[in-house]
Formats: sequence, C-alpha cells, structure tokens
Amino acid sequence: MEFTRFEPTLFQFLEDLTDNNNRPWFQENKHRYDREVLEPCMAFIRAFEPRLKKISEYFIASDRRVGGSLMRVYRDTRFARDSEPYKTNVGIQFRHEFARDVHAPGFYVHIAVDECFLCAGTWRPEREALARIRQAIDEDPKRWRRAKSDKRFRESFTLEGDSLKKAPRDYPADHPLIEDLRRTDFIAFREVSEREVLSKNFLDFVAGHFTASRPFMQFLCRALKVPF
Repeated sequence: MEFTRFEPTLFQFLEDLTDNNNRPWFQENKHRYDREVLEPCMAFIRAFEPRLKKISEYFIASDRRVGGSLMRVYRDTRFARDSEPYKTNVGIQFRHEFARDVHAPGFYVHIAVDECFLCAGTWRPEREALARIRQAIDEDPKRWRRAKSDKRFRESFTLEGDSLKKAPRDYPADHPLIEDLRRTDFIAFREVSEREVLSKNFLDFVAGHFTASRPFMQFLCRALKVPF
C-alpha cells in the first residue's frame, strides 16, 4: 500500500473502539483495524523514512508488525486502573538506533479522536540520562539557550512535561536556568488538528516540524553521547 493521506475512516474506527473497548467487538472488527488503521499507518511509516533520514540518519522508521515504529494497540492492563484492553489512539515513534527504550530521544506522532500532536525529545529519561542532560545545560548554557530559542523551533514547538517542585540536588535554587534544570521531561510538543492529519500534505507537515526540532534534538543527543 502506497501512502497518499490518512482517511476519515481512521478517526471513525478510533471513535468506535472508544465506545466498544472490549475483546469481542475488536475481534469482530479486526479486519477494520487492519484496513483502516494498521495498513495506512505502515504505509505512512514507509513513506516517512526518506524524510526522516534527511533529518538524521540515526533515527529509525520501521514497518515491522512487532517492535517497529507503530506502537501496539494492545494495552498492558496488569498495572492499569481500568481493564480496557485496547489503546484508542495511534502512536508512531521514530526511535534512535542506539535507543534501548522509549525514554531515549525520539520523534513521536499521536493521533486520537480527542487529541493529535507531534513530539520530539525524551520522556521520563532514566536517572543517569536526566543527570547528563542537566549537566550539559549547566556546563554549556549558551548552547542550550540557542537550542531552545531557535526561531524555527519556537514557531513549531513548546517545551512541555513534568518538573520538580524544587531545585534538583547539586544545583542552587537561584541558578539562572533553574526552570530548565527542574525538568524531568524534555519534550517539544505541538498540537495538531484533525484537518491537518487528514491533509494530503501531512507527510511534509510532519517532516517540516521535526526538522525544526533539530537544534533541540542535537543538544539532547550530544548530552546523552549518541550521534545525531
């Protein structure tokens, strides 16, 4: 299947799944999931690969059914508060080739009935990785300021995520970059409309915004000692 655009049937399936989040319904409508969600998402991933390589050769667009860029529709309910077995969103992640998990720097596309967005960065990095990012900000504040203040980056994204209430250990509360040092997520976030997702230009739209995140992603990769 060659990707041209996402169809409204993608959102219709996600809405129907939200209203019928149970195994019997999903099994009965598995053919719809394959046709309306899985196949177009795999086509999107394949079509995005050459665009991704222009941003950085170290990030992966994989159309593997298991362990690829498309995140599983099946929820892990072992530690969940509810037992709904399926995710009601599409999650597409383009991970760094050196990444061991989703906490390494990466690019992410989220499509859901209630919210669509793009992200770049690292979500809930492990303690050592977080310490390296903070150290890089502290040791090279000019580079960090240039990265987060880059004009194209600021026009495309805002920095989001959780932060500590107090200054992290080893950093004074009056540090000039304390707001950034308190971050526990380093996520660039952009909200996207359903109309934009369904546009014929969505591939280039995503590529353009991810390209705008290059200074930010370069900083994170440099801090974590992985190539960009």
